[in-house]
Amino acid sequence: MAMLRRLHWRDDRGTYTLETVICVTFLLPFLGLLAAYGLAGVFDNSVDNAANSAARAASQAADADTAQARGRAAANAALRQDDRNCTSQTVRIDTSSFNAPLGQAASVTATVTCAIPLSQLTVPGLPGSKTLTSTATSALDQYADRAE
Repeated sequence: MAMLRRLHWRDDRGTYTLETVICVTFLLPFLGLLAAYGLAGVFDNSVDNAANSAARAASQAADADTAQARGRAAANAALRQDDRNCTSQTVRIDTSSFNAPLGQAASVTATVTCAIPLSQLTVPGLPGSKTLTSTATSALDQYADRAE
């Protein structure tokens, strides 16, 4: 009986090591994907913040040209502050509501598009990019004097 126990003990040698290697092999890529997904969410929040900042800054301007300039500057500053390096970035400010008559509800819409390199989200050196887009709207003062 003692001989059988010793033989059975010897048969199990190395199984825990093998199980660990197999589990880690599948667990590490899963954790990498989870981290990349989390970072994509952080980058998406940064683009949302940039769009909100652009719309808010543009809505406080007195005319459409100033609104365009302030909106772009605010979006760029927000992305720079969050240390987001976009491979390509566009900021569109819709200022057509500046033509609305006084007393009528009007708003400014800002759309920020930012292409984030995948190498910032996952493995350094990985080619490609993920494009994130966010749109925000901010109301204009209905009774403030606004130029076209």
